[in-house]
Amino acid sequence: MKFVDQATITVRSGDGGPGCVSFRREKYVPKGGPDGGDGGRGGHVLLAASSQKDTLYRFHLNQHFKAKKGQSGRGKNQHGGNGADLVIQLPLGTIVSDAETGAPLVDLSRPGMEFIVAEGGRGGQGNARFATSTNRAPRFAQPGEPGLEIRLRLELKLLADVGLIGLPNAGKSTLISRISGARPKIADYPFTTLIPNLGVVSDGGERSLVVADIPGLIEGASQGAGLGHRFLKHVQRCRLLVHLIDAGLIEADDPLRDYNRINTELAAFDPELAARRQIVVINKMDMPGADEAMARVQAALPDREVLGVSALVGTGLSELKWSFFRLLDEADEQAEPPWET
Repeated sequence: MKFVDQATITVRSGDGGPGCVSFRREKYVPKGGPDGGDGGRGGHVLLAASSQKDTLYRFHLNQHFKAKKGQSGRGKNQHGGNGADLVIQLPLGTIVSDAETGAPLVDLSRPGMEFIVAEGGRGGQGNARFATSTNRAPRFAQPGEPGLEIRLRLELKLLADVGLIGLPNAGKSTLISRISGARPKIADYPFTTLIPNLGVVSDGGERSLVVADIPGLIEGASQGAGLGHRFLKHVQRCRLLVHLIDAGLIEADDPLRDYNRINTELAAFDPELAARRQIVVINKMDMPGADEAMARVQAALPDREVLGVSALVGTGLSELKWSFFRLLDEADEQAEPPWET
C-alpha cells in the first residue's frame, strides 16, 4: 500500500431523529393523552489510534465520512434508537486539526486512544414531553438536531524510538534492512528513499524498539527544498537520532561537512532537535581509508559517541543495536518522550 502522510477529509455526525406526535388509542380508555416518544441521538464520529495502520492512503481514495442518523420516536412513549457511531481508524501518531482554522484537535499518540471529533445531533422530544395542565393534547414535537460537519486535516508523524538521518545514499536503507525485518528498496545506483521505512529491532529477548529510516535530507530542507518538510516532521517524534555518514565522503580538511549540513537543517526546522540525543555512525567501514576518516570525525567530535559499521558486510551492527537500548534507557531516566510532554 502506498505511504501517504497527509490528507484532508470531511466528516459529518448523524442527525438526531425527530420526536413523535402520538396519542393513546386504547379500547375503553377515552380521551387518551399524548404518548409520542423522543427521537434517537445521531451517531458520533470518533477517531481511533491504531497500531495496525501505517499510512493515510485510504483517505485519498475516500474523503467523506458520515455517521448514521438517529431513529424517529414512536407512539406508546417509545424512544427512537441512537444512530450507530462511526469509528475512523487512523495510524498511531496522526495529528488531527481543523482544516478551516488550523486549530489542533487531537494527537493520537497512544494505541487505542479515541476522540469524539463530531458529536451526533440530539434527538427531538416527542409530544408527551409538552403536556401540561393547560395543554393536555399538544400536537407538536421537536425535529432532531442536525449533525455536525467538519473538515479535518490529517498529518502523520511517525512514532519511532530511533530515527536514522543523513544525506541521500549514506546507507540508511541498507542499515535498517540488516538490523530489522524491514525490506526497503535498495539499489547499487544513486537514489534516495522517497518514503520513511519502519523496522523493529530486538535485543534477542523480550525487549524491542522501532527504528525509522528517514529519507535523505538535503541542504535547504528546512525551507522546503526537495521534500524537506515532509521528512523533517518525522524526525520530531524520534527519541534518539542516529546520524549516518558515508565514510567515503568524509573530507580530510573538513570531516564534519556533511554532519554540520544535516544538523543545521534540523535546528532550523525545530530548535529542539538540535538538543535531541544523537550518536554518529560512520558507515561503509569496509572501504579503503575508512579507519582514517573515522578517526578524523572522532577527533572533531570528542564529546560525541562515534561508532563505525559496515551495513553491507555486517560489521559493528551488534554493538550499534546495543547502543540503541543503552542510550534509550539513559534517556528514559532523564526525561519523558518528547511527544508526551
